[in-house]
Amino acid sequence: MEFWLQIVVNGLLLGGVYALSALAFSLEWGILNIVNLAHGSFIMLGAYVTWMLFTSPLHLDPFASVPIDFAALAGLGFVMQRFLLNRVMRGEFFLTLLLTFGIDQVLVNVGILLWTADPRAVAPSYSSVSLAVGALTIPYTRLAVLIVALAITVVLARFMHHSRLGRAINATGMDLDAANLMGVRLPFVFALTMGLGCGLAGIAGALYSLNFPFSPQIGGDLTLRAFVVTCLGGLGNMYGPLLGGLALGMVESVATVVAGSGAVDATAFVILVLILALRPRGLSGRAAA
Repeated sequence: MEFWLQIVVNGLLLGGVYALSALAFSLEWGILNIVNLAHGSFIMLGAYVTWMLFTSPLHLDPFASVPIDFAALAGLGFVMQRFLLNRVMRGEFFLTLLLTFGIDQVLVNVGILLWTADPRAVAPSYSSVSLAVGALTIPYTRLAVLIVALAITVVLARFMHHSRLGRAINATGMDLDAANLMGVRLPFVFALTMGLGCGLAGIAGALYSLNFPFSPQIGGDLTLRAFVVTCLGGLGNMYGPLLGGLALGMVESVATVVAGSGAVDATAFVILVLILALRPRGLSGRAAA
């Protein structure tokens, strides 16, 4: 019994990482109708920003680097949307897929050029410390990621529903033409939304670097899981990615024990197919397919 309880706890903690990475993806998809194939590479950049600050003479703690990650990646996302993606927002959906795929390839190759393909890791002194609760072991870093994911979800939900900018972003996602007629500056709101999403991806990268090794090629796997979590949680609800991330984390944790680590990627694909076939709306929100 204690063994399976530990597996459930591990799944919930892993789900915190997935939820945080999918929150930005869900925002971009739900508001801009863009499936950002470069999403995982922005998480990768966030991890490298944290690594550079940690290994610099400043030796900045990874949690202290979170605001820097957010600001740097938000600025990059704002510029990308304002000067590239805005040009094709009214075009075919396939154009945004193609453009974000191209951006992803650029970021991956720039990452290899700057940092090589060797895996890196961020290992502060407390990275191997765990909290013991009876027979359960809870790593502090993963617990911190889950807490941050919960906090950011609540803050983002309140921002989207109770601030002027948040309501403008929501209105844009509901009806572009109506929002435009009401005076919403669409190009700015598009860029702001992508900047917010990429900034959140930077935070996810900072916290990902505390728990997993990373390299410039990790983006594809992270984008896949963000896609699955978004489909599982559903669009149109800020709490959907949190719910979907926790669910996927638990399923993968159990699948690793039952079928081995080689079944983890297959599990993500199976879940995606089942969601799209049986419940396109996900566990909450509107249809993601």
